[in-house]
Amino acid sequence: RRNTKRVPSFRKLLRTSQIKLDNKLKNKQYKQKSAAKKYRKEQKKLREAVRDAISRKPFPLEECKKKQVAGKHEEEEEDALPLDMMDEDDLKLIEDLAQKASFLTRDLSSNEPVHVKKRKHESVIEKYEKVPRRMQTEPEKELIHLLPIKDKSGIIPQTVEKPVLHVAHNEEEDTEEMEEAEAFNEEPLPVLTPEEMAAQRRQKLQERKMHIAALASAILSEPDSNIKKLKELRAMLMEQDPNVAVIVRKLVMVSLMEIFKDIVPSYKIRPLTEAEKATKVKKETQKLREFEEGLVSQYKFYLENLEQTIKDWKQRKLKKSNVISLKAYKGLAEVAVKCLCELLVALPHFNFHNNIIVLIVPLMNDPSKMISELCFEAVKKLFKQDKLGYASLGVVKVISGLVRGRNYDVRPEVLKVFLHLRIKEVELQKDSEDIAPKKKFMTYKEKRKNLSRMQRKWKKAEEKLERELLEAEASESKEKKLKLHTETLNIVFVTYFRILKKAQKSPLLPAVLEGLAKFAHLINVEFFDDLLIVLHSLIASGGLSYRESLHCILSAFHILSGQGDVLNIDPMKFYTHLYKTLFSLHAGATNEDIGIVLQCLDVMFAKRRKQVSQQRALAFLKRLSTLALHVLPNSSLGILATNRIFMQMFPKMDLLLDNESQGSGVYRPELDEPEHCNAQNTALWELHLLQRHYHPTVQKFAAHLIAGAPTEGSGALSLDFSQRSATELFEAYCMKGMTFNPPVASVTPKRKDSFSQMDSFVEEELNKQLQQHISETVVHKSLDFAKHLKESSLS
Repeated sequence: RRNTKRVPSFRKLLRTSQIKLDNKLKNKQYKQKSAAKKYRKEQKKLREAVRDAISRKPFPLEECKKKQVAGKHEEEEEDALPLDMMDEDDLKLIEDLAQKASFLTRDLSSNEPVHVKKRKHESVIEKYEKVPRRMQTEPEKELIHLLPIKDKSGIIPQTVEKPVLHVAHNEEEDTEEMEEAEAFNEEPLPVLTPEEMAAQRRQKLQERKMHIAALASAILSEPDSNIKKLKELRAMLMEQDPNVAVIVRKLVMVSLMEIFKDIVPSYKIRPLTEAEKATKVKKETQKLREFEEGLVSQYKFYLENLEQTIKDWKQRKLKKSNVISLKAYKGLAEVAVKCLCELLVALPHFNFHNNIIVLIVPLMNDPSKMISELCFEAVKKLFKQDKLGYASLGVVKVISGLVRGRNYDVRPEVLKVFLHLRIKEVELQKDSEDIAPKKKFMTYKEKRKNLSRMQRKWKKAEEKLERELLEAEASESKEKKLKLHTETLNIVFVTYFRILKKAQKSPLLPAVLEGLAKFAHLINVEFFDDLLIVLHSLIASGGLSYRESLHCILSAFHILSGQGDVLNIDPMKFYTHLYKTLFSLHAGATNEDIGIVLQCLDVMFAKRRKQVSQQRALAFLKRLSTLALHVLPNSSLGILATNRIFMQMFPKMDLLLDNESQGSGVYRPELDEPEHCNAQNTALWELHLLQRHYHPTVQKFAAHLIAGAPTEGSGALSLDFSQRSATELFEAYCMKGMTFNPPVASVTPKRKDSFSQMDSFVEEELNKQLQQHISETVVHKSLDFAKHLKESSLS
């Protein structure tokens, strides 16, 4: 039959009242609720039935209860009808029914079974045996499906039962029994001698070493297929044998570090997205993905193990096993720090590099000198080899946070690490690059007008090649590099300025001033005025040491020699301070500060010679010549090299080589103002003393300056000396080893006077007596002082 029911049209639905629709919805919801309620009730009943079946226990059949008291039976007999009042046919019928249906004659008040008369001969034990009870179900045997066999009749499936291991019912009881048995049956271990113990330890250590070597060689030979052996090797970091635990753990740490340095790829491994995991790939790609995933996870676990070792040592925390003592933990921590430092330098591109930085940088401030020096050296190496700047930026950020978090209470060496940054240019030079004219290529009309067809063809290929070279040259990488360097330097300067503002009396101030002196030419022009005011106020306060004041002067002139040329600032106060304090230097502890003085003089005079007056240059030349008499030879060489530059740079310096005074007035060396000391009225008599110096190189330089510092001729210096700067000469002839530099040549006499033995000067008889006396054995006699005093008093 065809279904005549139609779907109601939209118009009909519109005509349906809202009440009717609400009622339909309510009915539908009620049906759903009742169905759910019914389902819940059924589930509840089912759970109760299962619970009852589990809780119900089998009970044994009991003997039938004895009949009740005789009085009660007598009453029942009285109530019953006498047999003589019944017909014989009825009585016979009742007896027959009693035999056929025994339930009619049963005592319903008793718990006796219906057919108890048939079981009277059964014993109690048999009754117990017939009671249904819950038996222990044997474990189901699992089937292993084998390959089917194909026959004429069809495919015959093949299966084999899987063998089931019989497990003990009460494992706890068994373990307790075993522990008790071990406690009672423990046999004392054989006592070993120290030699046997040492031999046993060497054997164990050799076995562990061979195992480590085998695993490492297997991983290095085929990293893709043997990546799982990394886990086995890493598990040896938890060595529990107390005799070899420390050495084995150290060996495993170093082995894993070298393995990771060899097998880690030259790119960062990123986690796969869900879409990439879902897509089907080739077997080689899948194998590579599994290798990368396993490598990253094992590398992460290895770094966590190293971190935990360092934390345990820092917190003086012992493990529950007590395999390693607290003293041994220090050695383990040192090896862990070495491994982290190696990975920091060797794998700056790989995953978790920032985590290593966060671990290493706080250890630079560690009280242990060895660990802090390891971290310093690692960070310095990282700065020197970091060409792009990603790793340097990460380290600088962590150092800045450390200094601020410790409230500037860190070692000065932490900030001195900034001096090793490879930052030579920042985005300040971007404007000059934009202004520079770019290479212009010929237009089509110019080519058509000036070139032939063949020339145009060659020109087109040449221009295409040039464009490709320009694109690949440094456009993107250079911009990234400049951006990273600018951000790094901003963080460095923020750290420096915070210390200048909030912690001027901190021991970090020398490192800050030294850093400003190095990077001052890269500071933005907007900060120049404020920075120079701060530097001058620090010098004027008098709270700085001499070395710190020299760093202030050096920073100020670095600022002024770079972009500060456009500023109209008179640095006369810095010249005056340096001139005034030059005689603070001597051949003692301050001899090392002369290196900074030479740098200051180079920036103040060589790079600003147009802004320096003749009077100022003459005053510094005279004072430096006097200073050369009071310092060590390497400092004298640096000062004389600076004087040579003065004489070559400023034309009228040869005035001081003449005895005749020029102009009015007398030289006043006690004045602190170089402009008003009348230095033109004196002479460089110090050079004649230096010409008789014990150091041969100082003699050469003094003679060269007396001759007027010529560049050619007999008085000129050799190329080895003339091409070196003052700072290079100061460092080259350093006397830190307390040895003469250059070493003094040993003078050997031409004629050697050979003396004969002493026997030739003594007569033969006397010589014999001497030899006899020497050969005799000396007998020591006991001294009796009392006897000697007695004899002396009698005499």
